[in-house]
Amino acid sequence: MIRRIAEIGPAIPLIAIHGGAGTMSRAGAATGQEAAYHAALQAVLVPAQQLLASGGCALDAVTLAVELLEDCPLFNAGHGAVFTHDETHELDAAVMDGATLRAGAVACVTRIKRPVRAARAVMEHSEHVLFTGAGAEEFARKHGLELVDPSYFSTEARREQLRRALATDRAVLDHDGAALAVSSTPSAPLEERGKMGTVGAVALDAQGNLAAATSTGGMTNKQPGRVGDSPLIGAGTYADNGTAAVSCTGTGEMFIRLATAYDLCARMRYAGLSLEAAADEVVMRALPAIGGRGGLIALDRHGNLSMPFNTEGMYRGHARVGAAPQTAIFR
Repeated sequence: MIRRIAEIGPAIPLIAIHGGAGTMSRAGAATGQEAAYHAALQAVLVPAQQLLASGGCALDAVTLAVELLEDCPLFNAGHGAVFTHDETHELDAAVMDGATLRAGAVACVTRIKRPVRAARAVMEHSEHVLFTGAGAEEFARKHGLELVDPSYFSTEARREQLRRALATDRAVLDHDGAALAVSSTPSAPLEERGKMGTVGAVALDAQGNLAAATSTGGMTNKQPGRVGDSPLIGAGTYADNGTAAVSCTGTGEMFIRLATAYDLCARMRYAGLSLEAAADEVVMRALPAIGGRGGLIALDRHGNLSMPFNTEGMYRGHARVGAAPQTAIFR
């Protein structure tokens, strides 16, 4: 039975975020690392919630949230990004405005401190949607964005992940290489060998507008030049006031093949499914059918929120204006 989208009154502004999906690590769950991840998610939600409470727009809220996630080395985006096979960093990001369908993205950038800001600049100051590599960095420079030495993104933990991945001679999905590292540091709550390291945000503002943003450092030991779903509009990122705002995390190639973010919105628009039903169909049926693992966060114009994942866990959280922020890792 098809569930139709209900027409209800104005919704309360809301920000939702994710920091990647994956499988459970019992060791990490039993240590202080779990608390550290909850604290990191809270530290992102609170300022974004405050921005929305003061009348800020959804686009500004998702940009702020993803910037803060990019700054946190616990997540695979910006500072703390994983290494490619050549011991370099290649970062991707995208942003989309649900009110206008404007979008911007960058891929394979190596010196832009906060890639989501570059994606936003592409959306606002260019007739194009996606810039890559040196062209993206030159565009960012011309628009006054901060460039850094590539070493800014590096951490020793990520370098050790690469050493272990090189020993196995395989690419490791997103930032799932951490479990390959031997360290005295307690492991993360999600088992890093099964971790898809993308960050993202979706938001609804007081004017009823939606927005989405996604950022990633890619895959440990990936071949240079590989681009996943995160910066591809319709695959890993999408926003349309008429349906939903979506940010994905998972096995990027599968999300690309299904145009997952847009597919969710299309199921709402053309089949009349509710947000929850559409998200469930995409994450629990369509993706697994081709071996796709991961999850997404999705928000509609009525304030309905869905955060499904077909792995054991996903770093996630949300905050409605006037309510305490909520964070979670496992089911």
